[in-house]
Amino acid sequence: MHRRERVVRELVGAHGRTFADEAGIRLRDTPQPLYRLLVLSHLLSARIRGSIALATARALHEAGLRDPRRMAEASWQERVDALGRGGYRRYDERTATQLGEEAELLTDRWGGDLRRLRREADGKVSELRHLLQDFPGMGPAGSDIFLREAQGVWPEAAPYLDAKALQGAERLNLPKDPEHLADLAGSTDPAVLAAALVRAAVDKEVAEDTLRRAG
Repeated sequence: MHRRERVVRELVGAHGRTFADEAGIRLRDTPQPLYRLLVLSHLLSARIRGSIALATARALHEAGLRDPRRMAEASWQERVDALGRGGYRRYDERTATQLGEEAELLTDRWGGDLRRLRREADGKVSELRHLLQDFPGMGPAGSDIFLREAQGVWPEAAPYLDAKALQGAERLNLPKDPEHLADLAGSTDPAVLAAALVRAAVDKEVAEDTLRRAG
């Protein structure tokens, strides 16, 4: 086994957990998990610690705000309170508004089902990315996060390794070509590979631990 393959194997083995999984989302190609991933991607895209975004996604779920109908029907204050319980206080008021608008748009335009957005994109990843950015608060970073995580259930997006994931590859002295990285990862779920690379990008200790393990 070449060293680069060992690096990828060690990285995935120790740090290969998707952010959706960490947030308690069992991702499937069905409306509710996809919606919860949309919300998580929105939260993670802000300039706030990832651990707070993950805790907030769980708090919204525990508050019952787990589908677009419930999110839209909740009062603005209910959304603010749930965001606050997750620790998402710096952006809580603006985000509470955006989450309500996001849920309404998803309901009005795609019947509350992101699979309809997927069908509208007709297999074009660039169009998927563009459509996701129609949601309030979902800029390029949010759409990248969503597609990194969704590529396991939306395989037309794979391998989706955005600039943040490729920063992790660079830190590990791995190639910065998505297809080459996918080849090194073999049968690994591309979403797991992407999440592991992002963890290496945002946490220097992850990269150092991986390189040490790979020898």
